[in-house]
Order: sequence, then structure tokens, then C-alpha cells
Amino acid sequence: MQAVYRALIILIRIIEIFIFIRVILNLLGVSIGSPIVGFVYEMTEPIIGPCRKLLYKLGLGSGMFDFSPALSLVLLNVLKTLLLRNML
Repeated sequence: MQAVYRALIILIRIIEIFIFIRVILNLLGVSIGSPIVGFVYEMTEPIIGPCRKLLYKLGLGSGMFDFSPALSLVLLNVLKTLLLRNML
């Protein structure tokens, strides 16, 4: 069972890295048309998309900045903490 927890934690860390890459690419204004950028967006959208919808429902999604990556990272860290506690 610990192997499953470790695999999930590794997967969460990889997704966190992809989210950081996505934020940097977004700040640089890189086009989604690139295959690598498209891959990063495809890997992170299943997590960032629901967070974006939640922020819009709460009235926090309309503005200059997109806080959905930050919310995604917070939720992933909570999940990672829960997995680490169960692993011990």
C-alpha cells in the first residue's frame, strides 16, 4: 500500500511542476500552439479547470489575475499532506 501512496505523491509533484511551468509560460505569453506548451496545458487543465470554475462561482474569478493555479497548488499540497500522514 505504501508503494501506491509513494506513486501518488510522485504524480502530485510532477503535476505541481507542470503547473509552475504553465504559470511561467503564461507570464511569458507563449502560444498554446506549440506541442510542448499544449502538452503542459493538457496535463494541468483537469486540475486547474475545476479550480477556475470554483473561483468564478465564488465571485473571485473575475479580474486581472488567474488565481486558479494557486488554488490548485494549495489543494494538491493538502492532498499530498493527507497521503503522507496515511503513509506513516
